[in-house]
Amino acid sequence: MQEAIVAGERLQLHPDRAVYWPARRVLFLADLHLGKGAHFRRAGIAVPRLVSDVNFARLRGLIEEFQPARVLLLGDLFHSGHNHVWGAFCAFTASFADLTFELVPGNHDILPPACYEEARLVMHEEIIALGPFSLSHHPLREEQRLPGKYNLCGHVHPCVKLVDRTGAMKLPCFFFGQQEGILPAFGEFTGCAEVKARPGDQVFVLAEDTVLAVA
Repeated sequence: MQEAIVAGERLQLHPDRAVYWPARRVLFLADLHLGKGAHFRRAGIAVPRLVSDVNFARLRGLIEEFQPARVLLLGDLFHSGHNHVWGAFCAFTASFADLTFELVPGNHDILPPACYEEARLVMHEEIIALGPFSLSHHPLREEQRLPGKYNLCGHVHPCVKLVDRTGAMKLPCFFFGQQEGILPAFGEFTGCAEVKARPGDQVFVLAEDTVLAVA
């Protein structure tokens, strides 16, 4: 793991694409896109069935390692319409009866309210405040920003391009700019979008189960 000081708070960056805030015992995740593999298989696109199992195993490992009081999901928890993976997620949340699972909704979170109730999810507004942070799925536009709050968000699936003498590669990253921090997509079956670091930004790439500071 690596640590980053963001908005005056110590955040732990885990190679399983999660952020833990020890002062508040909050585990942050973004863009799980659960059920995406099943959604594509239903459309006739071959996607391995183990994708969801891997996501659940990683999430369970994070909960067991950090023992958080809250798991706060920054949008795009489920990829699309209902499929069998939702039942597996409900069983997963039920197995942690003393843990609060919360969702700041994203553009893919389109299931009926009864589904979220079944999963024991605390549903939030699209922008909420917690300590020095504003939490959202999309990076906030200037007119959406909460005064004095640093925005933590997802949606972008950020990555950076690293270049050396042998060539170039894109790696997912945690990206902390001057006004917002963008979490990498947690889901296994997701793409990424290249982001550009500016002076003063903090960038941590994910490579071979390691978090490395590159800016």
